[in-house]
Amino acid sequence: MFWDKKIETLKTDDLQALQLKRLKKTISQAQKVGFFKKRLSDAGITASSIKTLDDIQKIPFTKKQDLREGYPFGFFAVPLKEIVRIHTTSGTTGKPTVVGYTKKDLDVWADLIARNMTMVGVGKEDIFQNMVNYGMFTGGLGFHYGAEKIGMTVIPSATGNTKRQIEMIRDFGVTTIHCTPSYAMHLSEVAEEMGESLDSLKTGIFGAEPWSESVRHSLEKRLGVTAFDSYGLSELFGPGVAFECKERNGLHIWHDSYLVEIIDPNTGERVSDGERGELVVTPLVKEAMPLLRYRTGDVTMLIEDGCLCKRAQKIARITGRSDDMLVIRGINVFPSQIEHVLLKIPEVGNQFMVYIDRINYLDEMTVEVEINRDFFSGELTDLAKIQKKVGKELRDSLELRTTVRLVEPGSLPRFEGKAKRVIDRREVI
Repeated sequence: MFWDKKIETLKTDDLQALQLKRLKKTISQAQKVGFFKKRLSDAGITASSIKTLDDIQKIPFTKKQDLREGYPFGFFAVPLKEIVRIHTTSGTTGKPTVVGYTKKDLDVWADLIARNMTMVGVGKEDIFQNMVNYGMFTGGLGFHYGAEKIGMTVIPSATGNTKRQIEMIRDFGVTTIHCTPSYAMHLSEVAEEMGESLDSLKTGIFGAEPWSESVRHSLEKRLGVTAFDSYGLSELFGPGVAFECKERNGLHIWHDSYLVEIIDPNTGERVSDGERGELVVTPLVKEAMPLLRYRTGDVTMLIEDGCLCKRAQKIARITGRSDDMLVIRGINVFPSQIEHVLLKIPEVGNQFMVYIDRINYLDEMTVEVEINRDFFSGELTDLAKIQKKVGKELRDSLELRTTVRLVEPGSLPRFEGKAKRVIDRREVI
């Protein structure tokens, strides 16, 4: 079950030689981006000055904030006419992070997805239902083209209308599904209510949010699938960065395409083998938007080589974040984004609280915000208009349904130190 056995099972010496060659090429490509050109020049680094893979530590980190400040096209290393697709991901304020792809990038990305899916045993005989967003979110199109490259029958059902999703699984004989684990739990519940057993299902691919072994067991029991974890970030193409094999003991990260480090998020220093820290990734095959030492914010650790599937480097399943980013129904949300939206609405103040709950296996976000004293009349009609306005602004910015509660001026807690504006009441699924 290999898509590209030679590459997937490269011996250590050959792999390191390939990684070094591709790292040098990536640095040369990054120097076409103004941000990296200055960064590398200030650090006295050129492609030729990198002699070993450890020399990558001389390069400064790249953060999400850097990408946001480059909005919209400041991190593209090729002319815009060579960009054939654009995706976006949430930024820390109103502006998203923009990710561009050349035709070659899309082909490489599809190839990485094909590796993942082949690794878990799905192929051209399978019928694949892709139940994730097909908009600016990378999960939909990423898996779509990878599955088509394998030759699978692809059903681009996207999100929503759960009963219709279940009907398609039944009517089309779907064998493989892809969605968030929380939506899969909801799907299983609705299927049980409908009396549908979904007997055709064999494989479930779940990602975009952390999930536990207990959820894996529950999904396998309720949907009759073997459940696999998928990891990726839009900044690194999208899904396809790392994936479980049939051993399901950590996720294989494609070592020919991504150079991985684990650091202490506070000091920036590398941690010892087997110690958890923040995942830092340098993609080695990106053409349109090369990145150097990108801090993902995701907490994991490297796992020793020696997997029975014969593939190399693995990371442990993601256990959390090193920053304040929230993952809600597969969408990344920063509290600063919410604040940015609210500050633009004159009818409300700058004091707010965010509550995250899990209801019927789906994440729900509620924002409590104080009404501006100048607009506080107490009239129910006026309050309803303000509530509707705030809800629409948040939905338009976050691309996420949000419940809004308006509260009286001065009623929310004040903080002397760092404000704790988010109460996450979800149990880890």
